[in-house]
Amino acid sequence: MLATSRGQDPQRALGRRALRAGLSVAAKLSFALGALCAALFVLAQTDRSVASASALDAFREVQLTALAHAPDQSTWSTQRQAGYREALAETFDSPPGVLEIPALKLTIPIFAGTSELVLNRGVGWIEGTAMPGEDGNVGLAGHRDGYFRGLKDLKLGDTIEVQSVDRTMRYRVSSLEIVEPTDVSVLDPTDVPSITLVTCYPFYYIGSAPQRYIVRGTLDPT
Repeated sequence: MLATSRGQDPQRALGRRALRAGLSVAAKLSFALGALCAALFVLAQTDRSVASASALDAFREVQLTALAHAPDQSTWSTQRQAGYREALAETFDSPPGVLEIPALKLTIPIFAGTSELVLNRGVGWIEGTAMPGEDGNVGLAGHRDGYFRGLKDLKLGDTIEVQSVDRTMRYRVSSLEIVEPTDVSVLDPTDVPSITLVTCYPFYYIGSAPQRYIVRGTLDPT
């Protein structure tokens, strides 16, 4: 029995060496695979960071262009022209978006809020609506005797663009309507991405205008 047991030892030793060799190869392969995955993850994160930085730089250029762009004030009221000049001397937070209406040759910075100062400098994002660049109903307000004077000339199908740091959303004018100031349903959330431009109406009314002019645009599917 002792001789038989000793006769099996070399085979067992060989088996153990083969097992250790196999485990060593598996460990090396596992390590190499892990290193490869880590490298790919770092590369993906780097690409994402570079892309984000590039998008941010591009949007900052759009912001600066909008802020430096002097609007055509030939149709503005004297009061609004004076308000615009005064607003230029004020400091504003960086605009979260830029509104562009090609048919009216308008490029306007979008600021948060709807104060008199904000609306003298650009257009205001209406709190409670979707932010520029988000899906939903983006509500923007402007003065009828300032930036939004030209809304009276918009037609169905005209293009409205909103640029944000993440994306550019292109809308088509889908409706034009006049509502009472108490009708805030135009700012309700929508099932499809939309934009709602709000200004006072009539455009050339003397005094405080009694109604609101609403331009609704829906996302261009193309």
